[in-house]
Amino acid sequence: MNDFIEARGISFSYAMEDDPNPIRVFENLDFTIGQGELVAILGHNGSGKSTLAKHFNAILLPDEGQLTVDGMDTQDNDKLYDIRQEVGMVFQNPDNQIVATVVEEDVAFGLENMGVEPSEIRRRVDQALESVGISEYKTHAPHRLSGGQKQRVAIAGIIAMRPRCIVLDEPTAMLDPQGRCEVMRTILDLNRNYGITIVLITHYMDEAAQCDRVVVMDSGAVLLDSTPKEVFSHVKMLKSVGLDVPQATEICYELNKAGYTMPTEVLSVRDCADELQKLIERTYAAKRKAAKLGGKK
Repeated sequence: MNDFIEARGISFSYAMEDDPNPIRVFENLDFTIGQGELVAILGHNGSGKSTLAKHFNAILLPDEGQLTVDGMDTQDNDKLYDIRQEVGMVFQNPDNQIVATVVEEDVAFGLENMGVEPSEIRRRVDQALESVGISEYKTHAPHRLSGGQKQRVAIAGIIAMRPRCIVLDEPTAMLDPQGRCEVMRTILDLNRNYGITIVLITHYMDEAAQCDRVVVMDSGAVLLDSTPKEVFSHVKMLKSVGLDVPQATEICYELNKAGYTMPTEVLSVRDCADELQKLIERTYAAKRKAAKLGGKK
């Protein structure tokens, strides 16, 4: 897999107006994302995950080191337009990204600014709306849609611009459970069926568990970087840096602490239910065996 985004020894600090000492977010950080990957980045508030994400399409630039997108240096002003064509951003509040009073007009907004031909705009808007499953709402007013539907409109607006990568910064933070499910289905579909590289910043561990790779950040450094099963098996470490784990993983972890043997790499509710059934069957079989041995005495 080719590296699409590559950070080599990057450092970044926020300068505060009333404080002469800038706040260092990360220092000498190396990080790569391959083309077509579905990556979740986790970390408590202040860990540096959102700051890092804003480097991926040159909203922020490193103080030191180099970050490239498909080989283009984000500090090269001549490449800024191309980089932002390659990497689209979706933020947590869709209302901040919706600018038109009709859904299809909002999705077309970025294309019109790019000077795309009207016939091509029509084609791309229709394709983008279909890809996120909201074609039936194209003539609706965005403010009348649910939170999940609004977020999908925002995602459609990015898709229409044909990026190879979409960075989503807490896209489900303001949504109810149904809205979160809608947006996650869209994210998974874009990655698996359209091959779009996805970087998902999230506080929801169950969302991260659906990704191919999970990166955990703490104090501006990468603490863990592996598959969801591997990362979430480090329950104690994650809790020590203020993070949670998927509910299914938590149940297995607590049962192990209580003396019951359960696997540490369970992520889904279904797998947890299967393991609980096996535990019950093992416990019942052991009791029956003990009762038989007691009877023989």
